[in-house]
Amino acid sequence: MHDNQPRTSPPNTLPEVITRYLTAHRAHDTASALTAFTREATVIDDGNTYEGTEAIREWLDRSATEFTYTIHLTGAQQTDATHYIATHHLEGNFPGGTIDLRYRFTLRDGLIERLVIEP
Repeated sequence: MHDNQPRTSPPNTLPEVITRYLTAHRAHDTASALTAFTREATVIDDGNTYEGTEAIREWLDRSATEFTYTIHLTGAQQTDATHYIATHHLEGNFPGGTIDLRYRFTLRDGLIERLVIEP
């Protein structure tokens, strides 16, 4: 396999920093989730961009209370040395009630530099 080809992995093989973020996010633990991001990190979710830890903190706090939902990690993929995709299935009281989302992570220095969440 060439180094530049995506590689599907078992979800439990995601880097520790991604697993830490996902676990904290699922538990609505904003403080722990923030430890996974660089100071200059960017999150793009639902068409909105959040830059820096304070904006990400506000996004995490709001997303923890806006809707009630379950989230299940259904797949993982490493696209290169610093890029990973974690696919999740969500069910809850948000519009539509169910959705599969891709969390696209870019890592730098062992932390999340960029997270894009999209269908």
